[in-house]
Amino acid sequence: MAYRCEVWINPIVPRIFSKKFILCTILIRRRFFYRTGLLFILIALFLAGCAERQLAIPTPQMDAPSRFWIRVLLLDDTSACHIKADSPFDVIDAKTNLTLAKFRYSIKSASLKVSAGKFSIAEKTFAADQLILEPHHPFIFSLNGDEYRGKLKVILNPNGDTFDAINLVPLEPYLAGVVGAEMPDYWELEALKAQAIAARTYCLYIKEKFGKNRNWDLKKTQAHQVYKGLAVESKQIWQAVNATKGAFLYCKHIDGTENIFPTYYSSTCGGHTENSKNVFGDSFEPLIGVRCPYCRKIAKPRFFFWSMTQFKKDLVSQKLLKKYPKLKPLGTVEKIIVAKQTDYGNFSRPTMIQLTGSTGKSDFLRAEDLRLTIDPTGSRIKSSACKIVDTGDKWNFVYGRGYGHAVGLCQCGAQGIAREGATASKILRYYYPNSKIVNIY
Repeated sequence: MAYRCEVWINPIVPRIFSKKFILCTILIRRRFFYRTGLLFILIALFLAGCAERQLAIPTPQMDAPSRFWIRVLLLDDTSACHIKADSPFDVIDAKTNLTLAKFRYSIKSASLKVSAGKFSIAEKTFAADQLILEPHHPFIFSLNGDEYRGKLKVILNPNGDTFDAINLVPLEPYLAGVVGAEMPDYWELEALKAQAIAARTYCLYIKEKFGKNRNWDLKKTQAHQVYKGLAVESKQIWQAVNATKGAFLYCKHIDGTENIFPTYYSSTCGGHTENSKNVFGDSFEPLIGVRCPYCRKIAKPRFFFWSMTQFKKDLVSQKLLKKYPKLKPLGTVEKIIVAKQTDYGNFSRPTMIQLTGSTGKSDFLRAEDLRLTIDPTGSRIKSSACKIVDTGDKWNFVYGRGYGHAVGLCQCGAQGIAREGATASKILRYYYPNSKIVNIY
């Protein structure tokens, strides 16, 4: 910004004038320059932003085979939503594949709702219990103000009063909405490419393992990986996605076969990534944990070392008993003790917690499960790498370190390595040792 202001000021003030004259001129014109300079800076930033947002339109891969389409749960158990389409679109019966209606005009805002077991869109009623809204070129629609690529599928729930809304989107456009949500687009391209490959692998793994038994593959939240559609797309994000098109990771499994694995990742590991077995209960060779001296250079201080947070004991007990019925024999939770932890020299990460209740009985819970039960957002208890202190009527979580579950790729660490000149493949080999990159297409 300073350079841009200088470009505007220097031609106005010839160098042959004295310093005193220059100072007077600047003082006299200060208000003018502040106003006009600010205006031009804002215009420049706006134009730069427009230049960065060179999105891939129309949506690519719309003719891809079904195995390369992702079903993202956008809304669940809702009774109404607002849709928008800047192009004509068709309404299709998802079961019969018959076109039920053709909207020959764009819709700026229309209500999609269910009543008495029937869907209605812009006052048109449909008897089918599963609909697909398929926008025409460039294959983009808006749901409750958020833009997405691909198609929108709505499925009526058994109660007949609510429905689920699912985004049907090809794999690569889906990733553009994930990478931009999971990493800043101004980070190093190699870090973004590493993120794209990790996110693609994770997506395909979850789709294959869990998608067969439900109407969707992944949620749009941190429960899987954050997906925000067009809002986070940019030229850099698409560059990372296109440069890694189809690339994913696989490894040798315990049974000797080589296959895809869950490429977990989180924001800031705090100095060492954790073994997946201690956090999620699964065991894969690339997820045993590695030392990470890189994230401290990148992460914001409040995320690498986080401040004390506290929760009332009765609230903690209520949350634990509600989520884990097996803990009810404990009565109210009165003691929380670290049963197992991983030591890394200068810090440790609890992995198993012993809970003792008012009945005198005890049970165990993974530290990560305890953390996300007490604080589902993960914004206060940012990681399980902390100490739990009993202060009478409250539990204090102190000396916190890192942000997230710390398994697999450390995102801030990936940026740190990329800044040192590492390629995406080197970053991935570091955080997922003994894994290999292959291409699905």
